[in-house]
Amino acid sequence: MNILFAFYIPSGGVETLNRLRSIALQKHGHQCHSLYLNGGSGLQNSHDTPVFVTNNDIEIKQILDRGKYDVIVVTSAYRFLAKFRAMGFHGKLIYEVQGLGSFTQARITLNEASHNIRTYSNGLLNPNTPHIRQLFTEIFPQMPQFNFNNCMDMENFSYRYVQTPASPIAAWVGRIEDNKNWSEFLFICAELTRFHVSDLQVWMFEDPLLSEPGERAKFEMIKQQLNLKDRIVNLTNIPHDQMPEYFSIIANSGGFLCSTSKVEGAPYSVLEAMACHCPVLSTDSDGVRSSILHNQTGKYYTAGDIQEAVREAFELMNNNSLRTSLVLQAEHHVRTHFSPESYSSSFLTMVHAL
Repeated sequence: MNILFAFYIPSGGVETLNRLRSIALQKHGHQCHSLYLNGGSGLQNSHDTPVFVTNNDIEIKQILDRGKYDVIVVTSAYRFLAKFRAMGFHGKLIYEVQGLGSFTQARITLNEASHNIRTYSNGLLNPNTPHIRQLFTEIFPQMPQFNFNNCMDMENFSYRYVQTPASPIAAWVGRIEDNKNWSEFLFICAELTRFHVSDLQVWMFEDPLLSEPGERAKFEMIKQQLNLKDRIVNLTNIPHDQMPEYFSIIANSGGFLCSTSKVEGAPYSVLEAMACHCPVLSTDSDGVRSSILHNQTGKYYTAGDIQEAVREAFELMNNNSLRTSLVLQAEHHVRTHFSPESYSSSFLTMVHAL
């Protein structure tokens, strides 16, 4: 079977997912390719499967003709659905949502896309994201719907033996835009440094090309106001295969990953931290529910409650028995529920059902 995954840009979680699921499915004898409309930072990562980057319709038609695809999965970019059908694709066309911003924005986008989805696609896919499942059921009640976890390759992405830093690290991964709620992370770090952890380091992993200009200006202003300028280390476009080392350093430091998003689809950063023994403190951003179980595989705090977040972070950093328990259970959870084998099985079951 020949499979194509299509998305806007090779960056973030979707680029990671497309690489990992392509490798997983190829182990079962299926050929997988990826198509992106524009270039992005993810192209620096090692790709074991072909990747095409073009927004030229003639080139896209040539890719479809050469690829002879049986299945195409379109992530978010619903206009691709009509385009691929117009170019003569007659195979199974699956519309996938990995995240569409806030609940309100997701509803708006899916309503805008509803004609294309109903007319041109054969089924809907999402990674067990509760609010997307709800919207799929509400807007597309008659369409086949599939919900299963994304995959993690823990053979290649797991804890590394690294040096222990002199001071603890609070880390954040995302884009400088409103839904990722970066400002809340800065306020949490400011409170931690003021009352609890005077030597805290603050690491922020991001792709600056994907930030919103207005949010970037606010970011520069707030980090100055909170006296965090000298603590913050901006880590931009780190190659994916280097991230296990960074997460392992954060883990060894006694620090944690903080996920402050308002709404998430299925964030890879949380899974990746858990795979590397790095504890996670998160808002209940909906899509994290399949990975974080409070005080079992990670910790939640109430979005907007800085003091609660600080208390939970302080416990993560100082309660050694709880920290050890969370780390071990988190690693087991990822290995058990997000394996490439399980993903391949679910994906192929979906295709056969369609």
